[in-house]
Amino acid sequence: MPVKIRLQRHGSKKRPFYFIVVADSRSPRDGKFIQKLGTYNPLTIPATIQVDRQRALDWLNKGAQPTDTVRRILSFKGVLYLKHLLRGVKLGLFDDATAMEKFQKWFSEHETQIRKRQEDAMRNRRGRRPQGDRRPERRPESSNSGEA
Repeated sequence: MPVKIRLQRHGSKKRPFYFIVVADSRSPRDGKFIQKLGTYNPLTIPATIQVDRQRALDWLNKGAQPTDTVRRILSFKGVLYLKHLLRGVKLGLFDDATAMEKFQKWFSEHETQIRKRQEDAMRNRRGRRPQGDRRPERRPESSNSGEA
């Protein structure tokens, strides 16, 4: 049975919200699934992603194939990097403690970048807002504008 890790759409029209699920590739997009791994909300800036990293890693190790979008999400959350490090442990390139240390270092740097993006988005959002009830002043139209 070919298994995929993919998005299952929820939410109303033009307001998407997705569940990240493990499903048989033959089942419909919003149909039956095997296990729910997390959620993805693309409407927030930056997008809100919640993934159970351990369950996603287990399914990847079992051979589940992520779709392109889910592959990007898992990469963003560090699941694919963790899988890469654990493969290095399995091959004997380094030990488990070194792999976890590398992952923690990457994760802390990644979190600071995300926080910076959130702050920039908030700053830009505040900059675009008009101040209070002030409206731009209108210049009175001159009656001579059409005459030359």
